[in-house]
Amino acid sequence: MTITLALVGAPNSGKTATFNALTGAKAKVANYSGVTVDKKLAAWLGDADVTILDLPGTYSLRTTSPDEQVTREVLLGQQQGEQPIDGIIALADATNLRLSLRMILELKHLGLPMLVALNLSDVASARGVVIDEAALSEALGVPVVKTVAIKREGSAKLHQLIKAFVTQQRAQPPVKFRDPQHATPIAEQIDNLDATLLYAQADDIIARAVHERGELPPWHERVDSVLLHPVWGLLILLVVLFVMFQAVYAWAAPLMDGLESLVGILGVWVTTLLGPGLLQSLLVDGVLAGVGGVIVFVPQIAILFLFILVLEDSGYLPRAAFLLDNLLAKTGLSGRAFIPLLSSFACAVPAVMATRTIPNARERLVTMALAPMLTCSARLPIYALVIAAIIPNQPILGMFNLQGLTLFALYLAGIISAALVALGLKYIAKVRGQQGLTALMMELPTYRLPNVRHIATSLWDKVKAFLLRAGTVIFSLSVVLWVLVTFPKAPLNATAPAIEYSIAGRLGHLIQPIFAPLGFDWQTCVAMIPGIAAREVVVAALGTVYAVGGDENSVANGLASIIRSQWGLPTAFAFLAWYIYAPMCMATLATIRRESNSARYTATLVGFLFILAYIAAFITYRVTAWLLI
Repeated sequence: MTITLALVGAPNSGKTATFNALTGAKAKVANYSGVTVDKKLAAWLGDADVTILDLPGTYSLRTTSPDEQVTREVLLGQQQGEQPIDGIIALADATNLRLSLRMILELKHLGLPMLVALNLSDVASARGVVIDEAALSEALGVPVVKTVAIKREGSAKLHQLIKAFVTQQRAQPPVKFRDPQHATPIAEQIDNLDATLLYAQADDIIARAVHERGELPPWHERVDSVLLHPVWGLLILLVVLFVMFQAVYAWAAPLMDGLESLVGILGVWVTTLLGPGLLQSLLVDGVLAGVGGVIVFVPQIAILFLFILVLEDSGYLPRAAFLLDNLLAKTGLSGRAFIPLLSSFACAVPAVMATRTIPNARERLVTMALAPMLTCSARLPIYALVIAAIIPNQPILGMFNLQGLTLFALYLAGIISAALVALGLKYIAKVRGQQGLTALMMELPTYRLPNVRHIATSLWDKVKAFLLRAGTVIFSLSVVLWVLVTFPKAPLNATAPAIEYSIAGRLGHLIQPIFAPLGFDWQTCVAMIPGIAAREVVVAALGTVYAVGGDENSVANGLASIIRSQWGLPTAFAFLAWYIYAPMCMATLATIRRESNSARYTATLVGFLFILAYIAAFITYRVTAWLLI
């Protein structure tokens, strides 16, 4: 007999860590029928016939966002194409038990078998919160177990409880909503629940099961008074972001130099081993110049992800969202948009997917439009390459780096541009009489020390995803580009470089007149083509194009020397400006198409970003050239 257990919990309660502890992180991910919300499920480690279904995070069954609506419909047995579930694993936050109990009381109205995992129990205990499992279980009428999801030993009791739970359920007739009409009165009952009464019931349960309430340490409130201050809080947030961008550039430099040297040594070894020929050209000029040119930027990407993970795990990110709510409201957004927009600095794909948590449809679409304008990690290789070529590596005021300041300026340009676009869209919405924002209501988690193991695991997962992309997408595109720049071969009486006779060369010459006003030559145009698939491929493409073009001495000294000698400052600055606004990669486009469910919206967004990028690059090129006269 197969059994499906739904894992239900609030965001930031350790639900993902609990799911991984129960399933070994071997999840299958798909979409629920008719919607773009992810469906994540995997077999329980204790029994392959037991499936754990990880539902989107929610604070209540009275929903406000697409993610929460899916959770409600799955639990009620109303989700199209989904079999009704057999039971619920409700994840409660021991540090915020009152809020968790409200949701659990709502879940009880479903009439499904349920057990409660009391997560973050170690943090609660450290703060003086003493929770009686037996008393809490008796008060709720369901099994309760304390867990620490991020620790192996902390999930052992949960596995034992699930085993006993499954054994018991197999001995009984399954409780399922076979008839969707059966769920209708239950849904109406949940919608009519009095929130005040639910919280009163939660307080009564806490009085019976929590012997020592515990109090937050005095420093907690003092820290909040500073970090949530409308002036000092914003300044601190700006400093945090500034330090993050400085670290991305400065801390990664030694590691990048080491990886670049390693790629160069490997190229020399392959050349010596194979000698001249197509295979040697493919490996050195195609694979190593392509994939190797991207891998060297892994340290920068890792540092960026590290900062985001630490800020999230410490409890600071939700406070940043709360702090920026009023500021974002002036642009027609709310604090809910902050976390998706911040995620854009890593990758626009998860950022667009994160907009599902925004209940307002207009705000969700606007946030999707703004996400690609913020500098993602895929643009870091482009920025780093051009900055290293044209900006001197010199200290400023003894503590800053000019290259780091330039990188920060590029990030800031994207942020300011996104804000201006949001203001414009807000004005359009006002003229059309569209509804305003939904008020921001969120629970601020308590501060906690980031868990090193959890951060290390999450960081490796993100870096691994990038490396896999470099090993698949970028590798494939590098090989394809090598073929395009190598064939057909130049004729015997050729006077121009061989690449000009290739497919890529002819295509570059074809589109070059369009980009000539920006100062881009045909080689640059060739490199931009695979960048449509993935922005980080641009650096790989430049390496391949110039390597095959015969400029081997320059390639040996790095692409930076090529940019300095062949591009000039106006073209280099225009290239940076172009990639602040250039249409996003194919993965982001596909995600926007899926999340918006509108091909028209996606096409309009692409066209808008292309025009914006062209205008920005044109102005930058002309102004820089004028200043250098």
